[in-house]
Order: sequence, then structure tokens, then C-alpha cells
Amino acid sequence: MADVAAAAGVSHQTVSRVLNGHEYVRAETRERVQAAIDALGYRRNQAARTLVTRRSATIGLVTTGTTHFGPSSTALAIEEAARDAGLFVSIAALPSPDAAAAARVFDQLMAQGVDGVIVVAPLVAVAQALDDVTPPVPVVVVAARRDVPAHSSVRYVAVDQHAGAAEVVDHLVSLGRDRIAHIHGPDTWFDALERARGFGDAVERAGARGTVVRADGWGAEDGHRVGRELVRGIRAGEITAVAAANDYLALGALRAFAEEGIRVPDDVAVAGFDDIDGSGFLVPSLTTVRQPFARLGAVALRAAGSDEAPVAALAPELVVRESSGE
Repeated sequence: MADVAAAAGVSHQTVSRVLNGHEYVRAETRERVQAAIDALGYRRNQAARTLVTRRSATIGLVTTGTTHFGPSSTALAIEEAARDAGLFVSIAALPSPDAAAAARVFDQLMAQGVDGVIVVAPLVAVAQALDDVTPPVPVVVVAARRDVPAHSSVRYVAVDQHAGAAEVVDHLVSLGRDRIAHIHGPDTWFDALERARGFGDAVERAGARGTVVRADGWGAEDGHRVGRELVRGIRAGEITAVAAANDYLALGALRAFAEEGIRVPDDVAVAGFDDIDGSGFLVPSLTTVRQPFARLGAVALRAAGSDEAPVAALAPELVVRESSGE
């Protein structure tokens, strides 16, 4: 910084003000300092800055190691939000969903001096393993959990999975598709549980007829297997719509229906959840629910860096396409 100050013909304090974004620096002075920074290739020494501020400008990000669309998109959104805020991210994957593994990962992050920790925890077991973890920094868990223990010290942020699933049902019923089958995701995931709950509540509220079939997975192969099971009900007129717990399940069901000569949306409407890349280019294009991952990442980051209570669950967006028949 002394070299930058000398090259720019300003004081050390002026360089500090420019680096910290203070408003009360004249534009020409700021430009002169920035030109000196660029010419000298100056970079802040984060270790030295940590000693002065007692903050590392680093956020710990804990994942379960899954490559599924929702968790991986959430982790990416958190990393992008941190980068935009000038923060570093230290990523650790839980080797197993238990309290001992969580404690080891947290100890590792605490040794790095992180300022806060964000856990992307779609699995029920992972969130429960954090109930008794009490690290000395703010901890935010990204999970659609309803049964948070009163003694838990962590904060929760999430997309409103219940509302997203309910909106799909309302849309299908509005089109006269009131005999709806829900392809249920794995019970070990909060997202699957909340989407199934939203489906059930909306069906009951609308006076529709609901059927739940369990896929026990998130993959297209799971949706294909369940889709074949639904064919008989579709042909009998007992099922007029299928609401899948994610887009891959819907994709598999679409393939099963095509193989059996079931026309979508003529014979049955189909909707998914997540709006994965390419869902708008399927034949027919897929009606689905889009999650606000960018906003979720920003909210999680803000909750990890302040004493303010996190915002309520974020609202998803219904994306209507050809597969539902509108």
C-alpha cells in the first residue's frame, strides 16, 4: 500500500479509503490510485487483513456431495453471491449424514477462521445431525424443514416447495384435470416431503382426486418405471394429469407414456418441478416450477453474515408450457 501511495502521490490512508470503497474520495484521486494499483499489480494480503479486522472474509459452504440439480444449483448460487460480495468460499462435503461427520467438517472450517457457515442440506438426516452443533459463528441451513427444534442455534432459509407443488395442482385443476397422480420423490429429502404435502393439501382444497405413487428416487429411470405403472389408470380415465416431484421424474414418465401410445397433453397432462436446462425443448415442452436459486444464494449469504432473521421461504414460479395442455 505504501508503494501504491507513493506512485499515486497520495497518503497511505487515501489508498485504504479507495480500497474500502469510501464515498469521500474525489473521482480523479480514486482513478489515480486505481491506475497505480493496476500498474504495480497490487493485491491485498488477506492474512494481514484478517489480523487487523478479525474477519477472514471467508464463508464455509458445506454440501452433501450430491450432484442433483437443486442442491448443486443452490451451492453455485451461494458461491456466486459470495464472489459478488468480495468474499471467499471454502467448500467441504460431508462424507456421511451423521453428527460426528458434521462436527469434523465444522472443526475443519473453524480452523480456517471462516466468518460463517452455510449448509446445503436437502437430506433429512443431515439437518438433524446439525441440531446439536454449536459453532462460534453464524450457521445457516438451506432446507425446506418444518420441524426445527426450539433449541437449535442454526437458521433456516428455503424455497417454498409446498407452495410450488400446490400451484401446479391449482393450474391442472383450472384446466379441468382434477384426477391427478403425484410421483413422490424419496422420503429422505425435505424437498420431496414438502412437495408431496403441497400436492395433498391443494388436491384436498380443490376437491380433486389425488393418487400418490412413490418413485423412491429422483432419476428419469425412476419416473419411467412409475410412468408405466400409471398407464392403466390413464387409459381407464382414472388419471387425467401427472405432477412429478422433479423434472427428471417427469421426463421418464413422458418416455413411458410415449412408448405406450399415451398422448401428452391430449390423454394426460404432465408437470414437473425445477425447470432443468432443456425442459423447454422437450416434446412437448414441460410445464414445471422454477426455483429462484440466485435469490436463495443471496439470502443465505446475508443470513450468514448478520444478526437479522432470515426472510420467509422464497416463492417459486410456475412455468406453463405445452405438457399441461394450455
